[in-house]
Amino acid sequence: MKILVAYKRVVDYNVRIQVKPDGSGVVTEGVKLSPNPFDDIALEEALRLREKGVATDVVVATIGPADAQAHLRNGLAMGANRAIHVTTDKPIQPLTAARALLKLVEKEQPQLVILGKQAIDDDCSQTGQMLAALWGRPQATFASELEVNGGVAKVTREVDAGLEVIEVDLPAVVTVDLRLNEPRFIKLPDIMKAKSKPLETIALDALGVETGDHHSVSKYAPPPKRSKGVMVKDVPELVAALKAKGLL
Repeated sequence: MKILVAYKRVVDYNVRIQVKPDGSGVVTEGVKLSPNPFDDIALEEALRLREKGVATDVVVATIGPADAQAHLRNGLAMGANRAIHVTTDKPIQPLTAARALLKLVEKEQPQLVILGKQAIDDDCSQTGQMLAALWGRPQATFASELEVNGGVAKVTREVDAGLEVIEVDLPAVVTVDLRLNEPRFIKLPDIMKAKSKPLETIALDALGVETGDHHSVSKYAPPPKRSKGVMVKDVPELVAALKAKGLL
């Protein structure tokens, strides 16, 4: 069985995000970039399925500029067999990403597509669902546990009411949550081996994908600064203060 893993590059989660002075976006120049943490979890789960003998081939794919190739090598160092880099310098919105991934699905014919439930840069949580809809195959989102047996994937999902267990027929799309696993640590020998693993480059335009901004952001703004705390003498004073702020 072949597994395709979507692997997005984002601003590192340890970086303090700065909004551009004109409010047109966030600062990415000179900022540390890393693979999306949820996608690292997706790749780890694909590798564990291969180690169990469920899968034989794990392909990791990303959409982004030429320098995103370094982060694909990170996925290869983790253990992926091959990588596909869809190159573009344009910002990619979820629908465009889903359409591009569909082209890769048609090319690679995987039985399972795994990706993070969301990317930490835009938090859209849309690409996996859109891919499943375009592909016409089942989806299982927010997976905290995944079992594959034959042509069926059993997924434990985290929902507002607790846990939900569903089964989907393969091929299918699975998006993963934080509690699914903990990604492995990459060792230096693995980094060296990754340099010789196959990495295919395809231009986004060559895929014939419809692109464009399907939604637009009028302005970016940092969150308001936290106001200074206020000491209250007792509970009645606390209740009065909360009512004054419209919180009760």
